Amino acid sequence: MSPTIIFQIHLALGYVPWLLCFGAYGWPWLKSMEPVEAQRVIAALHSFRFFGLVFLVPGVVGPHLPAGFATTAAYADFATGLLAMLAFVTTRRPALFWPFVVAFNLVGAGDILVDYYHGVQLGLADVAGELGAVYVIPIIYVPLLMVTHVAAFYLLVSSRDRQRLQGDEIELAGS
Repeated sequence: MSPTIIFQIHLALGYVPWLLCFGAYGWPWLKSMEPVEAQRVIAALHSFRFFGLVFLVPGVVGPHLPAGFATTAAYADFATGLLAMLAFVTTRRPALFWPFVVAFNLVGAGDILVDYYHGVQLGLADVAGELGAVYVIPIIYVPLLMVTHVAAFYLLVSSRDRQRLQGDEIELAGS
């Protein structure tokens, strides 16, 4: 089997164990929390995305890793990590916390989607060995990040709907 095919299989199958684990353990746990605490847990995980800067370290990645891929992936991950840290530390200030939660999830999910697009456009699968030590990032770490972005978006929408319904109930009770 060619390295290209192995990389593509790894990319696809990287989601399976995370979806299974998240469905069995992570999702029930997050749903049992208050929305702020659930988002804070997700922000804590994404706070480690500063690690994406490793795509720019010579010797960790090979010299033939497409520069267009490495630079975009590194700086968007770094930005996501900083936004997640800001969300994490502003939990007690909702006027700051919620915009940071939305921002790190939009930037982070967008980063992953753009990286997949760039990876295809630049033929990353054909030079997957150039990822070197960071091969594990798109295979193991990125699926978890994307799963938690989807969960965060769902929690954002469902908590907003819950607040809207509670407001309607209060309004009806006052009528």
